[in-house]
Amino acid sequence: MLAVLIIIFSLASPSFLTLNNLINILRQYSVVLVLAVGQTLVIISAGIDLSVAATAALAGSVMGIAYAHAGMPSAAAIGLGLLSGFLVGMLNGLAITKWKVPDIIATLGTLTAVRGVALLFTGGLPVPDFSQAVEGRRMPPLISTLGAGSLGRLPMIIIVAAACCAFGWFVLNRTTLGRSIVAVGGNREAAHVSGVNVDRTKLLVYVISGTLAAIGGMLLAGRLNSANALMANLMELDTIAAVVIGGTALFGGEGRVSGTVVGIFIIAVLANGLNILGVSDFWQRVVTGLIIVVVVAIDQWRRRAAAAA
Repeated sequence: MLAVLIIIFSLASPSFLTLNNLINILRQYSVVLVLAVGQTLVIISAGIDLSVAATAALAGSVMGIAYAHAGMPSAAAIGLGLLSGFLVGMLNGLAITKWKVPDIIATLGTLTAVRGVALLFTGGLPVPDFSQAVEGRRMPPLISTLGAGSLGRLPMIIIVAAACCAFGWFVLNRTTLGRSIVAVGGNREAAHVSGVNVDRTKLLVYVISGTLAAIGGMLLAGRLNSANALMANLMELDTIAAVVIGGTALFGGEGRVSGTVVGIFIIAVLANGLNILGVSDFWQRVVTGLIIVVVVAIDQWRRRAAAAA
């Protein structure tokens, strides 16, 4: 699918397959990729996290307020941003494991509540708001460097996204937690009988997802040199689409981080190629939605055929 899209857009426009454009694609979708790594682990465990985008907005806003308005040291502001994501993940995990709220309902509620908290913190204004900001302060220097800086021609945000992918791959393929995630997603009861602590596994998965969402939100704030409570809007849908397009089973038990990377590339290449061809944003949404449905339908057909064989 990815190769077909690249060939089509390369033939349609000579500017598509240039180094600058490819770097631009990677930079634009790096934040989505960071959030999608956490979403991959959640979906493999047979869950779903609708709150990742709202968590990203909260973390970016908290960090910005702490640094630019409260005058806190850079490390402390970044730590607060990470802590906000950790706590949202912890809340999701506790709601699902202790209060037995279904994953989709718990994270839907968190999505709404977290956006509300971010709006309360910011007053609905961009951060920093110069009427309140400490003079000369915008974003912590480390976050500005990681979000908007470059190493040679390679944007730092791409390197951070690659590091987050490596972390997700390591957790899933080289740790006991990764094996537990797959077992819980495949068959919750069987995993419990086999000695897997199901509740702890689910809790850790949501904590990882929330923390990665916080990293993504702070990177986005660094790239934009600003934060607000509504940024990353609807990004949770992109992460779910990328995970499913990448071959992770929507009902858990099977999936790969590398597949999610391919899923992100498919979405990014499609959006970029349609932009270059001058297709309106409205039609881009129609085409992207239809392709997602077709790809998932083909994947489901393939799984049923494999199960029947």
